[in-house]
Amino acid sequence: MDRIHLMTVFVAVGEEQNFAAAAHRLGMSRPTVTRAISNLEEALGVKLVLRTTRSVRLTDVGSRYLDDVRAILARISDADEAATGTNRVMQGHLNVTAPVLFGNDYVLPCIAAYLENFPAMSISGYFLDRVVNLVEEGMDVAVRIGHLPDSSLKAIRVGSVRRVLCASPTYLKSRGVPLHPEELGQHAIVAATGVSPKIEWRFGRGERDISVRIAPRLAVTSNDAAVHAALLGVGITRLLSYQVARHLAEGSLQAVLTDYEEEPWPIHVVHGESRYGAPKVREFIDMLVSHLRKHPDLR
Repeated sequence: MDRIHLMTVFVAVGEEQNFAAAAHRLGMSRPTVTRAISNLEEALGVKLVLRTTRSVRLTDVGSRYLDDVRAILARISDADEAATGTNRVMQGHLNVTAPVLFGNDYVLPCIAAYLENFPAMSISGYFLDRVVNLVEEGMDVAVRIGHLPDSSLKAIRVGSVRRVLCASPTYLKSRGVPLHPEELGQHAIVAATGVSPKIEWRFGRGERDISVRIAPRLAVTSNDAAVHAALLGVGITRLLSYQVARHLAEGSLQAVLTDYEEEPWPIHVVHGESRYGAPKVREFIDMLVSHLRKHPDLR
């Protein structure tokens, strides 16, 4: 049996933890699956699977080998798709993730355009205000806001955003406009950082760095709730510029303390290196990068 076939059988056994289930998944007989694993172990000279009467368990070597084999098979699939993609209709599925408001306002229009261009494609959009692990959670493409840690992932910078303090004109007319971060203690604060009774906001750059302890009058667990509270005149909130760009442009919210803003945060489109070789992923990334780089809110 060829090595790729043996690897495919091993992945099925490792994921199903059962020979019968793996055989059913592959459309093979159980003895054929068992023989394939034995042949693979013999070729490698190591034990990959521990067999009992009721279950199958991977050895430590088998667990590490499973991760490596998955990556190898994924790269083979990507290579095949890249070689044949130009000669067939784009089809398949993508998993895309981004922060909630960013996904709704900036990624979703690109998804809609992509699906219109490629009717045989489908996409799952995971818009979540947490860092999604691309490898462990099976994501093809992600949008990340902020400075990136070193990793094996590839990133394409598409713009930047700022942290903005803002409030409704009605609130500022009644309570006044703060001229220094230390004056925030005299104002009602809406915080989108959970329900902690006290938080710390940092301002400025370099030597002008200022840290202010804030006691929110209203603490909420989502950014859109903070936006709505600010629009209702509850107080001053701090959000990323893209989250309030429309309201600032319309005048329903007004930015304050702009002279004390921190350095802008970068925006990246992130993907696994091997996945970029797949035409369906490459096409989506190219569309998304072009779309985001042209957007005036992200400059």
